[in-house]
Parts: sequence; structure tokens; C-alpha cells
Amino acid sequence: MASSTNSDSANLDNAAEEDTPAHSSDSADSTSGKGSTPASDSPALGFSYSGPFDVPQQPAQPVPSYGVRPIHTPGPVVPATTIEFPEPEADEADPAMGHDSDVRRDIARARRLVVKIGSSSLTDDDGRVDPSRIDTIADALEARMSRDTDLIVVSSGAVACGMGPLELRQRPTDLATKQAAASVGQVLLAQEWARSFARYGRTIGQVLLTASDAGRRDRARNAQRTIDRLRQLSAVPIVNENDTVATSEMRFGDNDRLAALVSHLAFADALVLLSDVDGLYDRNPAEPGAKFIAEVRKGKDLMGVAAGDGGRLGTGGMAAKVTAARLASRAGVPVLLTSTENIGAALDTAEVGTCFWPQEDRLSAWKFWVLYAADSAGKLVLDAGAAEAVIEKNKSLLAVGITEVEGDFQQGDIVDIVGPDGQLLGRGEVAYDSAMLVGMIGQPTPELPEFARRPVVHTDYLSSYSNRQPR
Repeated sequence: MASSTNSDSANLDNAAEEDTPAHSSDSADSTSGKGSTPASDSPALGFSYSGPFDVPQQPAQPVPSYGVRPIHTPGPVVPATTIEFPEPEADEADPAMGHDSDVRRDIARARRLVVKIGSSSLTDDDGRVDPSRIDTIADALEARMSRDTDLIVVSSGAVACGMGPLELRQRPTDLATKQAAASVGQVLLAQEWARSFARYGRTIGQVLLTASDAGRRDRARNAQRTIDRLRQLSAVPIVNENDTVATSEMRFGDNDRLAALVSHLAFADALVLLSDVDGLYDRNPAEPGAKFIAEVRKGKDLMGVAAGDGGRLGTGGMAAKVTAARLASRAGVPVLLTSTENIGAALDTAEVGTCFWPQEDRLSAWKFWVLYAADSAGKLVLDAGAAEAVIEKNKSLLAVGITEVEGDFQQGDIVDIVGPDGQLLGRGEVAYDSAMLVGMIGQPTPELPEFARRPVVHTDYLSSYSNRQPR
């Protein structure tokens, strides 16, 4: 600066040295060059600006108000001093408590566990993220991990958590608003999960998936590797459907189904589904005479059960959870279904809620993926004889039994296999391009060129739905 900055500059330097502690270079910048006038008007420095222009003293202004939207207030980060399971809300007289079985003991001892948390368990009545609820859940999860259990969390709640800050009274029905709410809520959810686990010095990792991620084998493998590496690094994978980009046509539908697929993807030993209901009843538990179902060993155990749909904040009701539990059992994964209030008992002894036994004739990893996760590139319609041979007799699909080819697919793609009545029978990996297969429809194998005499879908690459029926 020029020499005209006389005693006033010296006074400023002296005042800063005498009255304020030494700070970083930001303090010096605030009293030099641009912005020197506002700094010199500060009463804390004990002087007033005197320059070529008179600057009138302005009365102090209150902090402006920025509206009345409900703003999320994060919970505290208080280092945990103990690791223990929260006490269950129910007592031993509750019909959902005190159940024992070999499968429940397997769940209690599972080394690799997937836990799904419903939207209602993470939010308050206004749809805002509830830090205290997340802390209770994290306490139980940490207690289970202290037993050397690898744990994967499937967390719902992105859309629900975004409703409060966006002042949405009901769960949105249009895709754009759902995605907007998810983009707001996902940030808040991740923030709270990270804060809560930080009390134990633990890191989380966010894994957002879409149905198309699971439907492509290469992308499913990438997700699997990411989840595995997070676990190897002692971080907790927090999995959710990527609602911000998922379309209505390409969705898991609910996070219960996502949890079942993640259990298969991560080779989990067990799955725990948590919601606002303490287990499965044969009807609405609020109705008189509702009977609690402790064990589901076979599909016939579900006969006569009336399960409802989702609530105000969530997408999946009891029907979705039962479907997901049955889906996981087809992959050989036992499932425990109960309320989040009983998470401590669920992760400790597993003697609470409803237990779904894994099916003994579990599908291979590949056949499970083909049936329940893979994208279908087309459709093959069969006549009655071919449908019986493929489904009932476990035969390969030949061109002679095909009556119709739909779609534009390539050799190696997954296609739907449909009966003459339009019923979806299964899926398989097709051995021919659709353009070539159209010219082969209905032809006996000996009449085809030699290069076209192999099965259209070999039995080893065909997975049917025939054994999914209740037995």
C-alpha cells in the first residue's frame, strides 16, 4: 500500500494484536485490500472507520428467517462405552416370543448376515429421519458384529426421509417426485447411518442398486465384489435401491425383494427382515382371533394366510415380506421376520418372530439368478408337448417344440419360456440368435442343418418355476 496509510493502519494492526488472538491468514485478509471497510467498522476492534467518506453506523440486524420447512437435525456423536443388544419391547408372554428351532439357532450363529430395515423403522410420524431409532438399530447391529458376524444392511427409507423436508404429506405416486424425494432422503439416511456407526469408530459404505444392476451378470458381480471388499475393510455396507434413477419399469418393487437378492448375491447364511409387525399372522393382527405363525417350513404352511400391502411411508407390506422370505428360501437362505422393536432379540437368539426354513432343493446360484434377477431379452412360446418335456421331464428345449419367437436377442441371452396358455414356465440361456431361430420353428432336429441341431436351450441352462409351487 502507499505511504498515505498512516496511523490508522498502525492502530488497526495494534488493535488486532492486542485485542484478538493470532489466527490464520484469513484474519489478515479481512483487514486489508477489498473488504477493509466492513472489518474496520467492527466494534470488537475498538475503532471506527475514518476515511474520505462518512459511513453511517447501522443498527444490528436480526438473522433473517429462511422459511418454515422442517430441517433435519442430526443426532449427537457420543462414543459408545458398551456393546450390548437392546432389550425387546415384547415380553415372554407375547405370542411372537420364546420360539426355538434348529433353523433359528442357525440364524443366531450365522457368520454372514443380511438385515433389512423398513421405512417406518427409520422415520418419525412426520417422515423425518429419526436419529434415536437409527442409534438403537446400530447398537444391535454392532452387538451382532462383535460376535465376528459379517453384516450387510439393506436400508429402506430414502423416499420416506425426503418427504418431510419437501413438505410432502403422502408418499408421492409420480416418478419424478419419488426420485426427487429419494435424492433428498438418501443424503439424510447416509448421514445418520455414518454418524451412528461413528460412535463405535466404524465406517459405512453406501451401495445403491437398480434392478438392471442385478439383471446383468457382469454388473451383479461388480456389486458383489464391492460389498465383499467393504466387509473385508471392516466397513458396513448400507444397500438401498437407487430410487433416484430407477424407473417404474426397472425396479425391484420393494426392498424386501432387494434384500432377498442381496442375500443370494453375497452368499449370506441368513436374512433378517425387520418392519413394524412382530411376525406373520394368518390375518391382520389387530383383528380378534388372529393366529401367530411361528414357523414356515413349506409353502402349505401359508395356506389361508391373508397378508396386506404397504403402509403410508413404505412400499412393501406383509405380502411383500412373505414373498421375499420365500424367494430367499429358494436360494437356501433361512429368514427371520419380526419387528424392529425386537431387533435385539432377533440378532441375539433369534427366538422372536416368524422363521422361514430354507428349502432343501435349493437352486444353484446361476439358476436362481436366471429366474429372479436376470433381464429377459425375448420369449419362446412352446406347444403342450414341449412344455411337458421341458418342465416335467427336465428335457432340453428343441426347435420342433417352439411355436413362436418374440424379441430381438443374441446367442447367450436369457429368454422367457412360455407355455401354450401364456403361462411363464421358466427361463433359459438361448443357443441361437432370434433371426436364425425364427427359421427353425417347428422343425424336427434331423431336418435341420448340422450346425443347427443342438438344443435351443440345454437343460443345464434352463431354470423352471415348477418347483416354486407350495408343497
